[in-house]
Amino acid sequence: MVHYGHSNQLRQARAMGDYLIVGVHTDDDITLTIDGKDTYEEVKTAGRYRECKRTQGVSTTDLVGRMLLMTKAHHSNIDEDLNYRKHTDNFGKGPKGHSPWTGVSQFLQTSQKIIQFASGKEPQPEDTIIYVAGAFDLFHIGHVDFLEKVHQLAEKPYIIAGLHFDQEVNRYKGKNYPIMNIHERTLSVLACRYVSEVVIGAPYAVTADLLDHFRVALVCHGMTEVVPDKDGSDPYEEPKRRGIFQLVDSGSNLTTDLIVQRIIKNRLEFEARNQKKEAKELAVLEAMKRLEEEKH
Repeated sequence: MVHYGHSNQLRQARAMGDYLIVGVHTDDDITLTIDGKDTYEEVKTAGRYRECKRTQGVSTTDLVGRMLLMTKAHHSNIDEDLNYRKHTDNFGKGPKGHSPWTGVSQFLQTSQKIIQFASGKEPQPEDTIIYVAGAFDLFHIGHVDFLEKVHQLAEKPYIIAGLHFDQEVNRYKGKNYPIMNIHERTLSVLACRYVSEVVIGAPYAVTADLLDHFRVALVCHGMTEVVPDKDGSDPYEEPKRRGIFQLVDSGSNLTTDLIVQRIIKNRLEFEARNQKKEAKELAVLEAMKRLEEEKH
């Protein structure tokens, strides 16, 4: 699961040089060797190590906690649920307390975060403006494949993604969806290179006003089911009437539902992994503290 915390790390790392190479670990993602040593020790000794700032308020641990709990406390306009906070604390907590890396903290949206992720590109007269809408929840490779296919539909595409508010997504997806709230989903979609602009809280029905306002030439939807609007109407009625609606097959069968099912299936394994990971991280913190004390 790649979330906007990862995207933010890549953004910062890219700014430190000209060419970015990303190494992806196997299914053991601990940044420590078996004997508890820092795996970056050699690089640090050579003076070639630099650190990116961590993105506060997001972690895989927290997102998985939301999937497993099936509560709606993470939605953007709902007061914090104490049970949710207690349970998420347990997901990231070993018997000896919290590691700042695996633990859960609350995400706070700021305009600066949006600016850092936004492309800042205005549509040019020769651009083909393409509109796509949806939840884009737990932004994954299925979404990327879809957006890449949409991007290939024009010579100079300018893709605008309309993101539905949490309550709208919950209406048509049910359960405790969306897993990520509107602020988190905004950053995830903005981080995708194919997206030029995001409408935060787009109307469910693609209206004439919206199409005219953004000068939309094409409206695309993936192969997932289109749930009717509250009044039973087709949300794509207007673009279909104008003859600018197109279905796009991403070629990927990965969905947000599928990710959630995998996580629920591997729940016990995941909790054990987290507690083990946190215990290791706490051991490193202790060792670092001791080294600091010995210096003084």
